[in-house]
Amino acid sequence: MESQETKSDISLQKMREVKRLKSVEDRRVGSEVFDRITLKTLYKLANQGYIHLLNGAISTGKEANVFKGADEDGKIVAVKIYRVTTSDFKKMQYYIQGDPRFNVRSNNKRQLINNWVLKEFKNLNRACEVGVRVPKPIVAKNNVLVMEFIGDDDGSPARLMRQSKISNPKYVSDKIIDYVKKLYNDAELVHGDLSGFNILMQEDEPVIIDLSQGLVVDHPISEELLNRDIENLSKDFKKMGIEISHDEIKRKIMDL
Repeated sequence: MESQETKSDISLQKMREVKRLKSVEDRRVGSEVFDRITLKTLYKLANQGYIHLLNGAISTGKEANVFKGADEDGKIVAVKIYRVTTSDFKKMQYYIQGDPRFNVRSNNKRQLINNWVLKEFKNLNRACEVGVRVPKPIVAKNNVLVMEFIGDDDGSPARLMRQSKISNPKYVSDKIIDYVKKLYNDAELVHGDLSGFNILMQEDEPVIIDLSQGLVVDHPISEELLNRDIENLSKDFKKMGIEISHDEIKRKIMDL
């Protein structure tokens, strides 16, 4: 049986690895992201085997950063960490309070972010269950979401659709419309912020990401956001050489 001291040494080593950042830019980002509670959360996830290494940032945003990590078996994972200091709490509160899956009455910012992360976890699960290609969620704890890494076997992250050269635009556009249709009819979700900036290309396959703001279809503004998603996609498809109108995409989604 391992001694308590040995267990402690292993945990401390994991924590050092979790906190390790590669570059000056990463350290600057780290000072904004890794507050005391976030570090404690990462420590617990490390002890549970979900995170063994945490490397450089894959993407940075106003509300969250996504890092490339590895679990205790060496499998690459994506680790999304929401920032308490810069998140848009009014938007989060509005979207969550209109969602019947959550009963959030507190104005506590950290609790709101924790629920926001849980919301993204649930949305990703629902999408996976109906066959929509999204990063498979692994675990959500407080302001940290660990999920499937979308990229190649060498650890290079997939590129955004907006930044990719699409070899088969018709296939990709049809696939995305089919995913939105499945989200709406089977998962009963609307993405709410869908565009070529929230779709990754893994080889020639589209992968929908960033479902944190995703709404259930009976949310008061779900139709408004669905129409916005469709409009964004219509413009993106046009840039790919696929001419398809807003109304035609909506008919396909609604099966009219």
